[in-house]
Amino acid sequence: MIAAPASEPLRRFLQVARGAGLRVSAAEGIDAARAVDIIGYADRTVLKDTLGLLLAKTPDEKAAYEEVFDLYFKRDEFSGDKTDDRDESADSEQNEASSPSNGTGGDGMGGQGGQSLGSLLSGDDRAALATAMEQAAREAGIENIRFFTQKNLYARRILDRMGLRALERDMEAMRQTGTPEGLGRAQFLEGKVDQLRDAVRDFVERNLILYAKGETEKFREELLKSARLSNLERRDLDRMRILVRQMAKKLAARYAKTRRRRLRGQLDTRRTLRRNMGWGGIPFITVWKQKRIEKPRVMVLCDVSGSVAAMAQFLLMFMYSINEALSDIRSFAFAGSLIEVSDILEKEPVEEAITKIMSLIGFGSSNYGNSFADFEDGWMKYVTNKTTVIILGDARGNRTDPRTDVIGRLSLRSKRIIWLNPEYRSAWGTGDSDMYRYAPFCNLVTVCSTLRHLERAITDILEDAV
Repeated sequence: MIAAPASEPLRRFLQVARGAGLRVSAAEGIDAARAVDIIGYADRTVLKDTLGLLLAKTPDEKAAYEEVFDLYFKRDEFSGDKTDDRDESADSEQNEASSPSNGTGGDGMGGQGGQSLGSLLSGDDRAALATAMEQAAREAGIENIRFFTQKNLYARRILDRMGLRALERDMEAMRQTGTPEGLGRAQFLEGKVDQLRDAVRDFVERNLILYAKGETEKFREELLKSARLSNLERRDLDRMRILVRQMAKKLAARYAKTRRRRLRGQLDTRRTLRRNMGWGGIPFITVWKQKRIEKPRVMVLCDVSGSVAAMAQFLLMFMYSINEALSDIRSFAFAGSLIEVSDILEKEPVEEAITKIMSLIGFGSSNYGNSFADFEDGWMKYVTNKTTVIILGDARGNRTDPRTDVIGRLSLRSKRIIWLNPEYRSAWGTGDSDMYRYAPFCNLVTVCSTLRHLERAITDILEDAV
């Protein structure tokens, strides 16, 4: 738990950094707090470089860190000429870190040494105004802002906590006096209040960007994971590739942990006695049973014809992203005929390899029977009772011979066959679909048209090996 005096602004910064995509562990948060205790907030450049070394690991994270740091520590709402922005920002952050909240409310107090909002505006103390505004924002729960429509609500809450209502009453009393001094004073404060409103709106908008970004990204990711891959737009593909890698890495890490799991409490009596023969059989050294979990061997046959090309690309990318968990992966692509593409995927970056594969054999008319015959002639001999065969395709062979006999022989030789069909189940068996002819020879036939479906299918393969 971070207990340093500077913990509150740092805690909020770590919150927005995580929302921006940085993976910040609890240990890294503690290290960051210790570093801030030493260097403080006075020198923005030193602070930025120090936290960057601790929190940002990858090029993408470094870019995100640069953006979120500059946005979070920006303090120019009250800097008229912006020449002293750096010094005022540091003073504001230091004051916020060292002074506790005093529960300011709508009593005309600005929360800075007991000064009223009118005094702060009249004195043009920009650092004190910035500190008062941030304290009021914290009390208003600015961290909970999520939607654009909440901007005016939070702006009003902040102004109320800074003491605007009391100041407005004072200004009205000044006008009621009718004296030149009272009218002039009210007019002067009215101009300052307008500037304050603009500054608070900018502050709220910046916090909306900071705190809502993480929630917006999560919502967008959930939509992309549940969207049919055939419906994705080109602008979504880069984000989808990132999601594929994240999902694959998570699965691989979980499976690797499972493989190392011991069967606690199950003593291997025979090996224990043998190990302790030198001590007359007294079990000074115990030997515990361990469960061997072998990596599943996988062969992937992907239909890369025009109708399912998008899904095939993501499957190949996903399978090679979890290469840590799977061994002996052999990948094949087919449309009118079938070729092995394992070497291409191993020697080149995945995105470039997939582009090359699609240019070699993709986007043509599918002929399942001919492709399965090619597989039997060239690679059936490598299939064993430990091999899982994954077939991705819509089973539409353009009314050619489906060669179900080849699938039958493949079923006898392999551990299991999993067929992932990107079409809705209601479309199976209609038109030129041969899905129901192949289904009896498969251990699992399921709809697979989203990343969610794909993740579930791969998870089943890994769990079956445990």
